[in-house]
Amino acid sequence: MKHRQTDTPAAVVAPEEPSRLAELVELPRPLYGSTHSLPNRAIVEPHDHPWAQLSHALRGTQRVETETGHFLAPPGRAVWVPAGMRHAVTCSPGTLMRSLYIEPAAMLRPRPECEVIVVSPLLRELIQAFSELPVRYDDAGADGRLVGVLLDRLAVAEQAGLMLPWPEDPRLGDICRQLQEKPADRSSIEDHACRLGVSGRTLSRWFLHQTGLTFRQWRQRCRVLASIPALERGERVTDAALGSGYESMSAFIAAFQEQLGATPKDFFSSDY
Repeated sequence: MKHRQTDTPAAVVAPEEPSRLAELVELPRPLYGSTHSLPNRAIVEPHDHPWAQLSHALRGTQRVETETGHFLAPPGRAVWVPAGMRHAVTCSPGTLMRSLYIEPAAMLRPRPECEVIVVSPLLRELIQAFSELPVRYDDAGADGRLVGVLLDRLAVAEQAGLMLPWPEDPRLGDICRQLQEKPADRSSIEDHACRLGVSGRTLSRWFLHQTGLTFRQWRQRCRVLASIPALERGERVTDAALGSGYESMSAFIAAFQEQLGATPKDFFSSDY
């Protein structure tokens, strides 16, 4: 898989603007972003801002965590964070990011939920073209028309489904965090239930109620998503499968296709 190398890390703040996004009282234009940027610096502490955010990795993989879900975006995908939503961002080593910040009123169609979207070739090129504009672009001229097309394409961008619903109950959250950190862990739901002092049936019911997924479904999605950073780095499918808890490559490919609608090869086939 090829990557564009014309971009600098984690992108939002131009030299003529404040050095930190938090210092901004308002965006200089309805859409804000630049190739001029600070060193890549994911904000791991929960935070929010009054603007919507589109954040995607040009190389590497980023994860955005909210109170209700964890969202994974490899190249070719981006995380949409609505205005005012608390979130934290972590990245795999060597990640190159770009973020756009958008006044909510500028969106042609609201996207009220945090979600992972597909960055189509057209949307990618529009973002690239926009990043070369001055921060205070002419919103009444050609630059403003380019922004209008970008926002239009963003409004209709396809969802990618790369998310794990997160439970409210901290006990379930601890189990989910353990599965994320060690996707190859083979502890059964009965094992986890025993540690909590409840029955496996009770824990299954809690899991389904709070995540919308059974324990098995949640763990399978967790394992598939855990394999994506390794696959994005170019590791062998067999190694990614074993590292994420699958005993055979065929079982892994079947689970990957079930969750993401494509084989690992097809998922990473786009020239991004």
